[in-house]
Amino acid sequence: MRRREFLKTSATVAAATTLPAVAFAAPASMENPRTVLPINRNWRYHPTKVSGADAPSFDDSKFERIVIPHTNVKMPWHNFDDKMYEFVSTYRRRFKTPAAAKGKRVFIDFEGAMTASTVYINGHNLGEYKGGFTPFSFELTKYLKAEGENVLVVHLDSTERADIPPFGYEIDYMTFGGIYREVSLRIVSPTYIDNIFAAPKNVLSSSPFVDVDCFIAAESADGSYSLVVKLSDADGKEIARQEQTIALNTAADPSAAKDPETSASPYASTQTTTDPAKHTITLKDLKSIKLWDIQDPNLYTVHVLLLKDGKVIDVDSRRIGFREAMFTDGGFSLNGKIVKLRGLDRHQTFPFVGQAMPARVQKRDADILRKGLHCNLVRTSHYPQSRHFLDRCDEIGLLVLEEIPGWQHIGPEPWKLVAIDNVGRMVRRDWNHPSIILWGVRINESKDDHDFYIRTNAFAHALDTTRQTGGIRYFQESEFLEDVFTMNDFGFPLKKPVHGKYLNTEFVGHTYPTKTTDDDERQREHTLRHARIHNQLASDPQYAGGIGWCAFDYNTHANFGAGDRLCYHGVIDIFRENKPAAGFYKSQCDPAEEIVLEPAFHWANSDESVGFSEMVVCSNCEHLKFFIRESGNTTAEWKLAAEADPDRKEFEHLKYAPFVLKKDEIDFKKIDLFWGDLRIDGFIGGKQVISKSLSGDGANKKFTLLPDDESLMADGADTTRVVLRVTDEFDAIRTYADDPIEFTLEGPGELIGENPFSLVGGTGAVWVRAKEVAGTVKLTAKHPRLGSKSVSFKLSSVPAETV
Repeated sequence: MRRREFLKTSATVAAATTLPAVAFAAPASMENPRTVLPINRNWRYHPTKVSGADAPSFDDSKFERIVIPHTNVKMPWHNFDDKMYEFVSTYRRRFKTPAAAKGKRVFIDFEGAMTASTVYINGHNLGEYKGGFTPFSFELTKYLKAEGENVLVVHLDSTERADIPPFGYEIDYMTFGGIYREVSLRIVSPTYIDNIFAAPKNVLSSSPFVDVDCFIAAESADGSYSLVVKLSDADGKEIARQEQTIALNTAADPSAAKDPETSASPYASTQTTTDPAKHTITLKDLKSIKLWDIQDPNLYTVHVLLLKDGKVIDVDSRRIGFREAMFTDGGFSLNGKIVKLRGLDRHQTFPFVGQAMPARVQKRDADILRKGLHCNLVRTSHYPQSRHFLDRCDEIGLLVLEEIPGWQHIGPEPWKLVAIDNVGRMVRRDWNHPSIILWGVRINESKDDHDFYIRTNAFAHALDTTRQTGGIRYFQESEFLEDVFTMNDFGFPLKKPVHGKYLNTEFVGHTYPTKTTDDDERQREHTLRHARIHNQLASDPQYAGGIGWCAFDYNTHANFGAGDRLCYHGVIDIFRENKPAAGFYKSQCDPAEEIVLEPAFHWANSDESVGFSEMVVCSNCEHLKFFIRESGNTTAEWKLAAEADPDRKEFEHLKYAPFVLKKDEIDFKKIDLFWGDLRIDGFIGGKQVISKSLSGDGANKKFTLLPDDESLMADGADTTRVVLRVTDEFDAIRTYADDPIEFTLEGPGELIGENPFSLVGGTGAVWVRAKEVAGTVKLTAKHPRLGSKSVSFKLSSVPAETV
């Protein structure tokens, strides 16, 4: 059943251009003739469509000065109307033409702006780009001033326009508004490297190699041109080098992959040039290559130099990994070994600012999934996500299923053309990421549309022959056009696979939403439902694995969620604090990686409809012992109350099954205590390896602040989370603490969050954003009874933007 059914019953594609994969470069030099300049500071913003603001002489002195990433309006973390951010706003940025631009071509590259961007330079309308999740570029060259200021203007329409995916009907998530990803000025020679696709081949053989497709955009074909391609390891050591003379052709490249219906090119970097031509250079004899794997994500860099008459005129690079990844009839194979996939779906949204979080915060989500929960797969539901998140997935070995924007609805032909264009932009931006193993080329949970999905699949395959495609559906009778049958199945038991290559992409989630404030009975069942699904997935090798719905709670529209504009479907809350169900995912790692012991309860006698009935503990230990002592008496003896082994009866296929202990298995009479403090010790090989205690006192004892980072860059955007917790004396969160916390912020920083902020389930978080001045920021949080705590952040200076 689709989520909508469950909840009810219980301009033009080519108006702008594809942004090349971004690797911010230093200013141009003899060694690097390309210049990529961040242009994120010194913007002026007004939350309306200001008439006449596109004129260079317009006075924007009364506009707010902002730094990108930017949200068009700050919001509460829940209980707000999406109309709050659905409006047209105006962004303006003044800059002088860099000296490096003389004789060069200049582009403005937007990584993401929600939802439709009409861009002007010096009063000239460059066009409208339709799409909030994919990158776009415009060429500025012929409109720039050699002297004086240039004025860049964006009228940004953040309404839910029916002509742009995912809109047209309704969606179960919010898209928010603003220029929420970075912007840069790109200066290149008239003939330049438009993109690079490095495809490792035969990586498991004794003679691996890499085919490097270099896409060259040329205004003219005069001169003699050649390409130099180099491969270096993580230490910068050169592994291989190849040089090749190339012949340029300014006519359209007949070999370029296009959508057969629209002739849309996936390669064009500007709307003013012909299709970039592809030139392939092969690097061979790579015998010392180390594979990219989940445990050892070894990375390399491909460098491409474009020479004209022997002189380097452009340089670019991409980071890659050598791995063989494919779905087979026997499961998912990585480097020749079957890996059972265990992951979660992710929305890239955050409290208070929607999607407008910088690199540090985006990367943190990947760390939470891979290092915190030991997942090996994430799905970017339901759109391409931040390049920073994907970069981090590459670095830490987190596999990715990436999909195009959409949610159940398929619009008319103009809408479909935008969706097809999204396929090209997604693949072209991200085709070098070793972490990405599958392209999602269907609209999530949509009905079949044979002709449309023939086109999206063909386009993805024409662009990238090295990866398989999938399409997220909700019914098994769906027409299977992709390489992997990807299926949302919220029932239990799961449906049996109907195709050889089969991946479950959503389960539990909306069928059992759970808040951090819910009682033990619900927390326990939430945890066990995820465990039961993964137990079934482990029972049959034809299941490649599963991706649970979902990682983090997220904001949604009024007709979804819990009535407060929030879906509590995550195993982690919206502030990135674990619910008990997160403990199950965390516990599924080898003890050599981390020894895990996570109770799925908070130890209260009457926090259920029938009183405390059973304990569920997620652990990768072999044996647990439970001890009780008199609460509040630190000198009292801990008395053994019970012992338990993993529940192999219900979870026979899980390597690390949960422990389930019924209340009547605890001998309270023997220990002469009805209740008290609880201690759980975990054992492996007969040796105690971990211990965790919970207070039976029922009192809030400690208030703590836990910053993710204590150092930030003073660039006006760098941000970090500060977690707030009220705990017992053993640091276990007190679930029903809801105290208001008051903040004081000193120094060149900004508090992102409500002040005061009421704790939710004993916890919560705010974020601290650096301003553009180096120094120290001090955040003080005051609890009404447990006193104040402070954390300090060092802000390091960064170079000023040069434009």
